[in-house]
Amino acid sequence: MALARIGGIELYYEIHGEGPAVVLAHGAGGNHLSWWQQIPPLSQYFRCVTFDHRGFGASRDLPDGPGADAFIEDLRQLLDHLGIERTALVAQSMGGWTALGFASRYPGRVTALMLCDTTAGIDNPEVAREMKSLQATMQGRLTVVLQRAYSTQFPQREPARCFLYQQISGLNVHVPADLLTKLTAMRHRVEPLIERRVPTALLAGEEDVLTPAKTMELMARQIPHARFVKVPEAGHSVYFERPNEFNRIVLEFLRSAIPDA
Repeated sequence: MALARIGGIELYYEIHGEGPAVVLAHGAGGNHLSWWQQIPPLSQYFRCVTFDHRGFGASRDLPDGPGADAFIEDLRQLLDHLGIERTALVAQSMGGWTALGFASRYPGRVTALMLCDTTAGIDNPEVAREMKSLQATMQGRLTVVLQRAYSTQFPQREPARCFLYQQISGLNVHVPADLLTKLTAMRHRVEPLIERRVPTALLAGEEDVLTPAKTMELMARQIPHARFVKVPEAGHSVYFERPNEFNRIVLEFLRSAIPDA
């Protein structure tokens, strides 16, 4: 068990493998354990860093702490703590806000960026309109979001793994009530990524109802050099529902984007 004392808290993290650094940032339905299907293949080529965002898993926030407002600087301080100057970022859902925010603020520290099933707080009026309509149906409630975290067929097709997803999510007992409100208020610019041509890929599940594939396509058009991939038979959690396909896409992207991989 490793804890980094940063930002007034103890942030939980793990490191697996050797090679160029890759940080995996989990979504609101998960924590560092969410990546159990990704670490074995990715750690063969990369130094994989998983962590619990503050308020998730084993990372507690301060009483009345900043919550999501601190995610970006938490990541920066974690990298500094580990002596990692540059890293690739692979992020799912909520983790996309952390990853895109970090890449926008510190583009020189990002070797590659992969945003999965997330709008990531991108500064795009059209995307904002799409998401505002969707958020109205969820009434700002995280429980509603988690009920739609995977495709409707997943519980029937993979009941054991669906149960495991729910158990991992159930470990998040300190999530702040204002999480969704804070995330949806954030806006991250992509111009720094474009100017530095940070290798970027966007991945969407074809059946994702939280971050529809068409919305992520709008995002991809905003970043001229970005790749866009749509995965069939998957909802909002491609990494969990279709791990083999997800891992293949991620490895292909990272190994093409990072010269030393």
